Amino acid sequence: MRNSITTFTLLAAVTGSAAAQTAVSVYGLMDLGVVAESGGPGGSLLKLTSGISAGSRIGFRGTEDLGGGLKAKFVIESGIAADTGGVTQGGLVYGRQAFVGLDGQFGSLTAGRQYAPHFLAIDDVDPFGTGLAGNSTNLMGTTARMSNALVYTTPVLVGFSAQAAYGFGEVAGIRSGLRQIGARVNYATGSLTFGLAYHGANDALGARAGKNTLVSGKYDFGAGWASVAYNINDGAPGVDNRDILLGVSVPVAAGTIMASYVRKDDRTALNQDANQVGVGYMYDLSKRTALYTSYARIDNKSGATYTVGSAIEAGSGNRAFNVGVRHRF
Repeated sequence: MRNSITTFTLLAAVTGSAAAQTAVSVYGLMDLGVVAESGGPGGSLLKLTSGISAGSRIGFRGTEDLGGGLKAKFVIESGIAADTGGVTQGGLVYGRQAFVGLDGQFGSLTAGRQYAPHFLAIDDVDPFGTGLAGNSTNLMGTTARMSNALVYTTPVLVGFSAQAAYGFGEVAGIRSGLRQIGARVNYATGSLTFGLAYHGANDALGARAGKNTLVSGKYDFGAGWASVAYNINDGAPGVDNRDILLGVSVPVAAGTIMASYVRKDDRTALNQDANQVGVGYMYDLSKRTALYTSYARIDNKSGATYTVGSAIEAGSGNRAFNVGVRHRF
């Protein structure tokens, strides 16, 4: 942790001088709230925790105009456990994001630790933004980030955009060991958006360790938007299921009502299906500060043990209620 503090201090010290050459900024988010969980084997749990609606973080980002429409850019972002002062993402100092790249008429090419295209596709159609108790990834299979990754993003052309990612496994002698591959295609026309996304991962020996394929759609009906997603999760040994998401988000007064239904259809012999219903409300006190509350329940079948979590926690039981505050800076 001392090394983390030293790194933040040095970066803050050089930000002023760096800004004279590039556009460099410090940004972040602090999210804290109270969570009540129940239905777990250990009994009920009441806690104050960080990262309920979105992971608390501090980051540094910058761009430099190289001329001719070409720009260099970078992002380094650290997850913060605001309730304890610790570091999230398994203790990685910059576990949320750490990449550098180029933007131009060709699109964008970046290298480092980055979000997986499949996860971004789920986040885009989840009314809860993969946070709060109603988080769709409580049931839907996905991988949030890829390390050692090259990511290419196309410019938008006649409504179409695409993204491709390759994560080097870096296993000596086994080129496909721990390798990850991701891709996403999006098409937007008027109030409708359609998407197709994929993520595949190998184990250290190069064998398939996971595969997810997502088809999604989103419709803006004026008074809000509705979404649907169908995820095929069948790449890992002993895993064969289908995930379905139905969601809606409706602005009300100075806030937004969110609701979703997620179903996991387990097609293995265990037949461990699960259903989740989630509702929530986000009230904007300002452009940067919001209050939130949400509730979700999972009905597990045939011995399934899925839990209701939040943006960065898995949760301990099949029911959870949370209320808190989020501030961006």
